[in-house]
Amino acid sequence: MRHSCGFVAGAVLLPVLLGGTPALLCAAERTKTETFDHDPGWDGHNNRPTVEPRTVRQDFGYSQTSHAGGKPGEIGGFISPAGEPAYYALPIPTATFDTKLSASGTFACPDGQYHILLGFFNADTINEWRTPNTIVLRLNGRGDRFLAYLEYLTSKWRIGSIGGHGFKGVAVPKEGEVESAGFRSGGVVHTWSLEYDPAGNDGKGVIRATIDDYTSVCEIDPAYRADGATFSRFGILNVIKSADTGGEVWFDNITVNGKSFTFDQDPKWEGRNNRRTYQTQMVRPRFDFGYSPRTNIAGGKRPGEMGGLIFRGDCRYPDRMAYYGDRIGPITLDKPFRASGKVAFTRGVSDSGATIGFFNSKTSMEVSERQDSGMPKSTVGVTIEGPSSEGFYFYPCYRVNGDGQGSAARAPQPLHIYPVYPDGKPHDWSLEYDPDGADGRGKITVTLDGRSGTCDLAEGHKQIGATFDRFGIITSWIDGNATNVYFDDLTYTVSQ
Repeated sequence: MRHSCGFVAGAVLLPVLLGGTPALLCAAERTKTETFDHDPGWDGHNNRPTVEPRTVRQDFGYSQTSHAGGKPGEIGGFISPAGEPAYYALPIPTATFDTKLSASGTFACPDGQYHILLGFFNADTINEWRTPNTIVLRLNGRGDRFLAYLEYLTSKWRIGSIGGHGFKGVAVPKEGEVESAGFRSGGVVHTWSLEYDPAGNDGKGVIRATIDDYTSVCEIDPAYRADGATFSRFGILNVIKSADTGGEVWFDNITVNGKSFTFDQDPKWEGRNNRRTYQTQMVRPRFDFGYSPRTNIAGGKRPGEMGGLIFRGDCRYPDRMAYYGDRIGPITLDKPFRASGKVAFTRGVSDSGATIGFFNSKTSMEVSERQDSGMPKSTVGVTIEGPSSEGFYFYPCYRVNGDGQGSAARAPQPLHIYPVYPDGKPHDWSLEYDPDGADGRGKITVTLDGRSGTCDLAEGHKQIGATFDRFGIITSWIDGNATNVYFDDLTYTVSQ
């Protein structure tokens, strides 16, 4: 095992035993290294599911029904959002941002809830919501109405402008007014089209979509087109977030790149998990993280690490916040502290995030109706999070025991944790807090594979202060989707 002791020149080193793991004692700081070769006995709060798994039903594909076109024969059925992908699709010759693409047809849906994608995608790179290598319509059922969005993602999992997130002239839902927004459900048959023209928008590329008489236009950002994209399928893909309410959607009279399908007989398109009923614990917000004895994803020498399925939390409800951390401290902002180790990011959904660092087992878990900040009180750490337009960042963040907070989430060049989408590769990382940095205000420095990012504390925040008695994973205060992150070979300050 590795042991470290630093920040103070000439510190006296004394061997001690902390929680069964050898450590070294400094005159000013003591650190501990945890390799998770066995259960470390850390403190967990709401971090494991306590309810039965949810049943997910996928039952869509070719059908002899006639919901969307008049004559028997169509595709569709019951489709559920889930953490596991499911699709029914036509294989097409590999296309790119240099290929003209088009599709059209009719569809219908009864009243209900559902969340699906219809369009062009790559069967080999399906990876969460939103998923790379896609040009799609996203249809979201809201009872007697449904909402529609035009989306595209590059090979680097970057999403550009989506034409105002809707269709011109169709109302966007407001709080309490969902029933008056969007398109009518109730089995009404709608026409639709989806077209990508690589020569449009002065050669930059443009996507156009229609539903009935309404149009949405999305111009391709030149930087995103440079990322590239490849498409190998056209069809129906479930939204891959977590298990949620599913519903029926039906499609007929489809034309794809000039080839027509009336579905008078089985077209024998390709299906994946589209006729399946199974159970899952990937349900928002069922946290499932902590000590993992058999995995070795983050790159330790032996199996055993810390992490798992981490949803955003919600401070309005005590059972929707969670943590898993070692008992430390007390540690304050008046003296230096640090942490380092290995991290592997295997799953990331839009509107998700995870934080590792120093926090307080009580004030970081406060229950509050306020939803103006996602950062828990009394926290200094590293957050994996980011905008859909750029993927996921790895950035320093903090909040004192009050409203004062800051981060490097909007820094000019924030650290990305991956070059494409989460691939599970291990990375080296570190976090260091220097109370004398930033002209005495305090500075947080984070590194990822040798690259660094900083966050200066604002004037007066160090004086407000915070006390930390745990080190580990802490959930946010505003809810959202989930990431899967694993950590190993952690070295961290346990006392100052």
